[in-house]
Amino acid sequence: MIDPDLHLAKTLVIEPNPMLRSVTAGQLRSGGVGEVVTCGKMQRARELLERDAFDIVICNLETGTPGELSAHDLLNELRREQLLPFSTVFLMVTAQVTYAQALEAAETALDGFLVRPFTSAALIDRVLEARRRKRELAGVMTALESGKLEVAVQRALERFQERQPFWFFCGRVAAEVLLRLQRPQDALLMFERLHEARATSWARVGMARCEWAAGRLGKAQKVIDALLLDEPQCADALDLQGRMRLERSDFAGALESYRAASLATQGCLLRAQHAGALAFYLGHREEAGQFLKRARTMGAGTRLFDALSLFLLALVHHDAEELESLDGCVKELASFASRFPQSPRLARIAGAASALWLLRTDKAADAAAVVQRLAQAVEGDGFDLEAAQVVVSLWVRVPQTGADDHAAAGFAKTVALRFCSSRTITDFFVIVSLNRPPFSEAFRQGLADINATVEQAVQASSGGAPAQAIATLLAQSGQHRNSRLVEIATMLTKRYTPELGSATSVALAQQAAELVRRFSSGATHIAGLQRANRSPGALVLKA
Repeated sequence: MIDPDLHLAKTLVIEPNPMLRSVTAGQLRSGGVGEVVTCGKMQRARELLERDAFDIVICNLETGTPGELSAHDLLNELRREQLLPFSTVFLMVTAQVTYAQALEAAETALDGFLVRPFTSAALIDRVLEARRRKRELAGVMTALESGKLEVAVQRALERFQERQPFWFFCGRVAAEVLLRLQRPQDALLMFERLHEARATSWARVGMARCEWAAGRLGKAQKVIDALLLDEPQCADALDLQGRMRLERSDFAGALESYRAASLATQGCLLRAQHAGALAFYLGHREEAGQFLKRARTMGAGTRLFDALSLFLLALVHHDAEELESLDGCVKELASFASRFPQSPRLARIAGAASALWLLRTDKAADAAAVVQRLAQAVEGDGFDLEAAQVVVSLWVRVPQTGADDHAAAGFAKTVALRFCSSRTITDFFVIVSLNRPPFSEAFRQGLADINATVEQAVQASSGGAPAQAIATLLAQSGQHRNSRLVEIATMLTKRYTPELGSATSVALAQQAAELVRRFSSGATHIAGLQRANRSPGALVLKA
């Protein structure tokens, strides 16, 4: 097999054994590979892969100690976070391989296994075969990366239906893209066909995701429950179960799911952060500290470690009156912010942490001033749901003067009308505020006001005045920056287009689109728990 570009390939070898690391690097160089970089630790490998682009990665499957980042954890997180392009060949080396592992290598994001001992020729052959696979699927993946999703689906389905090379993988790609195109029923049929062809847990998780996307929450829950009966430690199923429980405001149940997912994959940085964040908000400070400290140890200095996790850890140390540990978190966050001065988010989080330190060093007035300064940004488009949760969690800990009671009530009302658009978010804000007034009352009232506005608009539209109702929704959405109001306005515009007329419908739709554009910047997730562009069990595609 000829590969004229092999000499241009940049390769990373991840191998804890120095002798095997040297041997593998030598085999690659003798086989014609151009540049070879080696490292012995997974955390170092993660840093290298985040910073540099590699064409080939050879990684030892076996890890040193329990709880350490594993090869599968590394691959999954890099794919999930869009840090590893599809074009990169990722091969794992192991002392033995099971039939299930071989199937996974052939049909998923992993490009293959190598079983030791292997010759230089075997290694190079496997590398060349994996690179051939990349070329075979280039048509599908190029369409994805250029945003031509319908073309990508068509090409993937053709390979699947004609049983061309890598047909099963293409079936999975087609299912994922159909779901992205908001065609959950078509995606469900695809996942069902894949599961019939070869039973896999990810296909069952995919079916549950489709049911959920179609609004059939009960069916989605049944699929996940059945899967977890068969595979109690299926982390992707646990992730999705946790997400669905959050949607129902079952925070205790969600923590149970996230905890189980993290314990099943102890080297997974993201799952440790999810479990730690929710444990903290639910008041399980000791458990939160354990998860967040583990995440910090595994990932500090990498893009997968979120500064918010360090802020939550600072809150843990503050509440436990652990000044030395709090000081370490505050200094680390200040260092993050200084390295990225263009990031308002990091500046906000570092500032909030500094207020905790001021409070613990008997500078309550200075701490209160920091809270007031951070809260003043609440009217800006860049002040997102996460920012609100950070400031609220800080405000309820920092004593304010009596003169600031009015400011607290005003801030709480503004946050409520802007973000309390669902029961889940509202309940979560109440938890973040430690159920203290005036915050808790304002959040509940905000949700009630938003629901009343939506109900009045729907009734007015059905009563013959859709244009006025939609205009009111858009005006209030613009005033309060509430995303739910603009979503309802968009839905009503589509439903009542015949009554509105094309010119009016277009004008209202354009107004709504501009509001959506404004609201789409920044985080819109529950802090630390529902980060964007991530779907449990999904095949991550660069597009």
